[in-house]
Amino acid sequence: MELRVPEKEVEYKASVDENGLVVLKKESKIKLGRKAKAGGAQFELKVRKDLQRDGWIVDKWSNNVDLENGALTPAKKSWKFNPFRKAMMPSAQGTGFPDFIAFQKMNDYYKIIGVEVKMNGTLSKIEKLKCKWMLDNKIFSEILVAKKKKFGRRILVEYVNFSEILKRMR
Repeated sequence: MELRVPEKEVEYKASVDENGLVVLKKESKIKLGRKAKAGGAQFELKVRKDLQRDGWIVDKWSNNVDLENGALTPAKKSWKFNPFRKAMMPSAQGTGFPDFIAFQKMNDYYKIIGVEVKMNGTLSKIEKLKCKWMLDNKIFSEILVAKKKKFGRRILVEYVNFSEILKRMR
């Protein structure tokens, strides 16, 4: 007597990467990615509204740091195919680092800060190097990392100053 186990159907979606190679992705992983991206965008909006409520003027930062050349460069726009218009269109989200630039008028001057939004509050090694470069070159007076903090069922925004992260690294 032979025992048969029903086979699971795993559906894959084929896509093409920058090099023209075919990449297979699991449908379940694609769904998780969409959910994570939507949650991140929603949290980013929450951070923006929180900063505006505190009196900051907030805008999307559209530059990036080129660590090899040690220069500030315009961020590359990501392009996506729009099936309704049958054309490539720039995506709404920019790829600048940090996510936001915020201004606040203090007595006779403006305080300018950068804000990076991370759900878990953890920056990668490259992101830490970029933050350090921006502070050393006085592009921002400080850089805040906004992270998610749960208080019961409520989600609050907690800000960590990057200089505190640098102190912990040493």
